[in-house]
Amino acid sequence: MNTSSEPGPGPLDPGLSTIMSERRHLIGVAYRLLGSLADAEDVVQETYARWYAMSPQRQEAVNRPGAWLTKVASRICLDLLGSARARRESYVGEWIPEPLPGRSVWIDERPGDITADPAERVTLDESVHMAFLVVLDSMTPAERVAFILHDVFRYSFAEVAEIVGRTPAACRQLASSARRRLHATQAPTAPAAQRADIVRDFKRAWEAKDIDGLIGLLAPDARAVGDGGGLVNAVLRPIEGSDRIAHYLIDLVGRVPDLTILEHTVNAQPGLTAQQDGVTVAVFAFDVAGDRITHIWAVRNPEKLRPWTTRTA
Repeated sequence: MNTSSEPGPGPLDPGLSTIMSERRHLIGVAYRLLGSLADAEDVVQETYARWYAMSPQRQEAVNRPGAWLTKVASRICLDLLGSARARRESYVGEWIPEPLPGRSVWIDERPGDITADPAERVTLDESVHMAFLVVLDSMTPAERVAFILHDVFRYSFAEVAEIVGRTPAACRQLASSARRRLHATQAPTAPAAQRADIVRDFKRAWEAKDIDGLIGLLAPDARAVGDGGGLVNAVLRPIEGSDRIAHYLIDLVGRVPDLTILEHTVNAQPGLTAQQDGVTVAVFAFDVAGDRITHIWAVRNPEKLRPWTTRTA
C-alpha cells in the first residue's frame, strides 16, 4: 500500500478506519476474480489510490464507501482479466492460479448476507479451492465477475450490472452460465477429514518411494498439472494417468534427495509443500473424489511462491 493510504501517528481517523477495514474484503474479491494474490494486492492499492485522489467533498458524497471500493476494484479486475488472457497465451507451460498459503486470512463473509437459493450458494471456502479457481479461469471475464460478485459475495444483479456494464437480466444469465460450467466439472468431493487422510497417506507413500502406494491413492485417469513459470526443468505439459504420475514423483525425489515434503493448507484444503534448505520450492494442491486423488496442481513458479516464504513457518 502506498504511503498516501497509510495512517500516520496518533488516533486513527474514524473515516479512514472504515475505509481501511474494507481491505481484506477487497483482496478476497480481487483474488477470486484474478487467481493471483500479487495482482489482487496491486488492484487494492490502485483502488485506494483512486479513493484518495478524490477531494474530501467527493468522498463525503459517497453514501457507501465499501460498495464504491468494491465497484472500482471489480472494474479494474474486469479490465485485467481481458489482458490476462493475452498474457497467458504466451505463458511458458501451464498457468495455474497462485496458491494461497495456510488457512486463508482473506476469506471473509460480507456483512448482512441473506441466505440464497441453495442451488446458487457457493461458500467462501469453496470459492478459493484450486479446482474451483481453475474452472473460473476458463470463463469469460464478464461471467467470472458476475458469478463471483453474485453467487459468492451476494451482490445483487443490479449492483453487478453497474460493474459489468450490462443489464441485470444479462448479468443473471452470465452467472447462470458460469454456474453450469462449474456443475458440469465438479464431482462429489470427499469429506474434509477423508481428504486430509488421503493427502497424508500420499505424502507418506511419496517419501517412502512406494510406487504401488501412490498408484493406489490416485484415480486411474488422474491428471497432474505443473506451473513452473518458464523454469528450464519444469514440466510443460500435464501428466495423465496414475502410473505415469507415480513414476514421475518417485523420479523427482530421486533426483532431488534433499527435498522435504511438508503438510500445509493450500487454498483452504489439505495440501503439500516441498522445501529445499528451508525454502519453499513447490506447492501442491489436490482434488479428491471418493477415496482417490483426481487432480494434482503443482506450482513451482517462484513469483507465485513469494507469499510462502514468510507464511509457511
